[in-house]
Amino acid sequence: MHDAAFAADPRQVYDRLRAHGPAGPVELAPGVEATLVVQHEMALRVLQNPTLFSRDARRWAALNEGRVAPDSPVLPMMAYRPNCLFTDGAVHLRLRKAVTDSLGRLNISRIRRDVEPIADYLIDRFSELGRADLLNDYAKLLPLLLFNKLFGCPADIGDTLTSAMSAIFDGKDALRANEELTACLMELIALKRRQPGDDVTSWLIQHPAGLNDEELKDQLVMLMGAGVEPERNLIGNALLLLLSQESAGASGRGSGLLVEEALDHVLWNDPPIANYATHYPVQDVDLGGVVAEANTPVVISFAGANSDPALAEARRARSRGAHLAWGAGAHSCPAKDPAQVIAVTAIEKLLNALPDLTLAVPEKELEWRPGPFHRALATLPVRFSPSPATRLAAAAQHRVDRPAADRPAPVAPAPSARNESRRKGFWSTFLDLFRV
Repeated sequence: MHDAAFAADPRQVYDRLRAHGPAGPVELAPGVEATLVVQHEMALRVLQNPTLFSRDARRWAALNEGRVAPDSPVLPMMAYRPNCLFTDGAVHLRLRKAVTDSLGRLNISRIRRDVEPIADYLIDRFSELGRADLLNDYAKLLPLLLFNKLFGCPADIGDTLTSAMSAIFDGKDALRANEELTACLMELIALKRRQPGDDVTSWLIQHPAGLNDEELKDQLVMLMGAGVEPERNLIGNALLLLLSQESAGASGRGSGLLVEEALDHVLWNDPPIANYATHYPVQDVDLGGVVAEANTPVVISFAGANSDPALAEARRARSRGAHLAWGAGAHSCPAKDPAQVIAVTAIEKLLNALPDLTLAVPEKELEWRPGPFHRALATLPVRFSPSPATRLAAAAQHRVDRPAADRPAPVAPAPSARNESRRKGFWSTFLDLFRV
């Protein structure tokens, strides 16, 4: 599941496994073996049975015995962290409640209000060129910058957060990037303990669960990881569908599909996280003819389960309650509504700003990024008629015209020993442009 052939056509792997049963053996990375569940009913059985299937990666026998290389590319996604994804029982409930309660304070209008100026800023960066890579110029950066806003990051911390998360996702010097990420998040937590704001970091700190700094850091890392990469792929895969020549009408764009309909189609057919939710059986378990041994990885194929022939009717009706793109059970995604609002807002802003947007290459020439977990394009090159880069300026002017009481309070800068003459990053540049 780690080569270019799988990236190009993962369905053939799911179909081949399903022909022999509800689950089967796979190789996630060189030397990393797992059992992949591709049947919908069996996936639910695993996801909804935390007593038999633990999420705690400290159980992983092959890793504990040194049979998984310490630099294996899947470890950042599979190794234990003390956060909601990798805990069970009372610990999981405590951490998850802190996260869900904090996310619950983000209302839909606020999310739209936070996404829109970031979208304007990014579109302005390429709108005069008449061409862009919507993955790396837009879909990748928008959620990174949005999380800076939601976390209440001042300029220098936000720049480091953005660059470090980008490096981790791209596999560029991930060890150094992880150290930078940890340092900047700990700095952010210290700042928010001194100067709390109207942001997710402050809400997590204030939550009755009483998270310590390490727990806070790991929940923030989890929120970034679970929010940024899937959001990028959700936006990118939906844009591909809307721009695809296969569904294009006379206008050259997506045949009248609504953005929400395109997102539903993606969640059913190309879910942004295609295979994940790693579980470790607490004892040997028979998964319909394939025995998953105790303390070995059992990975849920959300994409494989969604394409299960048993769901044919639900898939035709695009029944939102049937697909597993958001997971199921105690570890189901706690942010599916915000995630969809972010994607809808980002896509609508782009399509409204650049109404003649078209693919710059034939769809069949697009490449998918290799990797066992995601369903992600490598690039999404497009063409459009150049237009002036004035969107953020107009949005900022509208903000100036609002009554002072309606304006968000500025974030106080964090004390930092970093070199102030450094080259500004995306977040500090955005803050400079939008500061009034």
